[in-house]
Amino acid sequence: MSQDNLIKLVSQGDDDGSGAGHIIYTFKNKKKIKERLALKKFNPTIRKHTLYVEKK
Repeated sequence: MSQDNLIKLVSQGDDDGSGAGHIIYTFKNKKKIKERLALKKFNPTIRKHTLYVEKK
């Protein structure tokens, strides 16, 4: 499987800022999605759903 479409998502943390910096890797179709990806995913370090934003 090619890693050309592999992107890194970094957690923004919760309201207190705890859990920030947790990293998840996923795939994205760069032909269809041009803007940066922002998803709400489960953060296992603080056991809550937090916002993950695409980083370079």
